[in-house]
Amino acid sequence: MTNETLQKWVDESRRIVFFGGAGVSTESGIPDFRSVDGLYHQKWRYPPETIISRSFFDRNPEEFFRFYREKLLCPNNGPNPAHKKLAELEAVGKLTAVVTQNIDGLHQEAGSRKVLELHGSVKRNYCMNCRKFYTEEAIRSSEGVPHCSCGGIIKPDVVLYEEPLDQEVVQGAVMAIREADLLIVGGTSLAVYPAAGLIRYFGGSRLVLINKTETPYDGEASLLIREPIGEVFAGLRVGGSSDED
Repeated sequence: MTNETLQKWVDESRRIVFFGGAGVSTESGIPDFRSVDGLYHQKWRYPPETIISRSFFDRNPEEFFRFYREKLLCPNNGPNPAHKKLAELEAVGKLTAVVTQNIDGLHQEAGSRKVLELHGSVKRNYCMNCRKFYTEEAIRSSEGVPHCSCGGIIKPDVVLYEEPLDQEVVQGAVMAIREADLLIVGGTSLAVYPAAGLIRYFGGSRLVLINKTETPYDGEASLLIREPIGEVFAGLRVGGSSDED
């Protein structure tokens, strides 16, 4: 019944916004941070949350890039049914924005165009000195600390701990969520702030939470789904068809 309700709401909505986290990409084989098998529970010389902080990046860029290349660059992982179905919803004019905490670029790879990346993207890298752009492949194929042709250090355009979110992206997310008639939140524990606090701007009556574990917002959800997010979206019909048909 829960998935039938979601289908009905998707059919009736015209301004859907999806707010997603790491759980959207775990079904593409990309590890998250907080689950039992996530990066926070793996053994490194330093805790992962320390490694991906700005102060650590400045102090020990060699160790940062060793971790970054091995754990955060996943070139062989493609979009899953959730990414693809969201792109389809946008293509038919139902979905107005994807707001994501992920940095893997899989939403764009699936075909989504209006993607607000709260924590940046591994697809973009810039010289800290001259701002010259470098691709993900340039970082992956380099060794040690990547340097620009001008000699400056290249930094991934991702928001590290101790860094602020891009306010232009945040304002875009706030506006999209505020204007939504259906907000679907999926694959996130809603534990990372300020990103998680953005759903407070939703003023509609249909808030859907899709997550395998409990979140602080479960009591406020209009519809709560505990199934894998890829399976939920695979079963959605867009324009009369689903991946299961």
